[in-house]
Amino acid sequence: MVLESLVNPSKMEKTPSEMFVFGFFYSTVGLFLSYFLFGKYMSILSIFLTTMPLIIIMYKTVRLEEEKDKIYETKFLIKEHGKSLSMFIYLFLGLLASYSLWCTVLPDSAVERLFDFQIQTIKSIEIITISSAINRTDILTDILGNNFRVLFLCILFSFVYGAGAIFILTLNASVIGVAIGSIIRNSIAECATSSHLGFIYHYFRSVSISLCYLVHGIPEISAYFLGALGGGIISVAVVNHDFRTKEFKKILIDSLDLVVLSCVVLFLAGLIEVYITPMFL
Repeated sequence: MVLESLVNPSKMEKTPSEMFVFGFFYSTVGLFLSYFLFGKYMSILSIFLTTMPLIIIMYKTVRLEEEKDKIYETKFLIKEHGKSLSMFIYLFLGLLASYSLWCTVLPDSAVERLFDFQIQTIKSIEIITISSAINRTDILTDILGNNFRVLFLCILFSFVYGAGAIFILTLNASVIGVAIGSIIRNSIAECATSSHLGFIYHYFRSVSISLCYLVHGIPEISAYFLGALGGGIISVAVVNHDFRTKEFKKILIDSLDLVVLSCVVLFLAGLIEVYITPMFL
């Protein structure tokens, strides 16, 4: 009752960047509570501990967005929903920064136990190397197929559970954060015997390479949140029996607009991932 009460969505929309701090704080609390309280399942239970307050926050936000559908004209809805979208993007970046930091600075034994699930997930992912011998169209098809499956789950979880998509998004943040932390961690280990200038150069190079994934990561996560908002708004409308009113049609159209927009943004994110991100790597 304490952690979720720290955030008031209606006020936070005015200063969305503050959600970065809350995302970092919630995930840090979840990580350390799971580390000290649970055994070998701490890596997955830390995700649940992180999402527990976030589910309440996201549900309140979806309720707020559903109310906007009743008040504002259609032409203003995308602009109004954009405030919540920016809030969730900062939240995701805060989660990402937290998982990256703790994966980088914690001892090996703690990292192996605390991020076991994420490490195994990363190892199970097939690494695709962009080269002239690989057809980028096939790569784009694989990436879009995987991304749209995640988007479908976000919409489904939001519709069925109201704010269930936050679990999938937090899980993705943890996996990406651990991947970034691992790159930085391995770079530090490899350059430990280098000169001071060499160490600094390789360290910041590993950080910059890791951050290159945000080039396509931010629009990709934006698409997931747009889909989650769309599914969540319909869910809240159904629970409130708004489908019996004239307002439900307006809410349904707005939700479908968000879902369609999320598909367009996700497709563009896939193009960026295949054709633009490799240029920075």
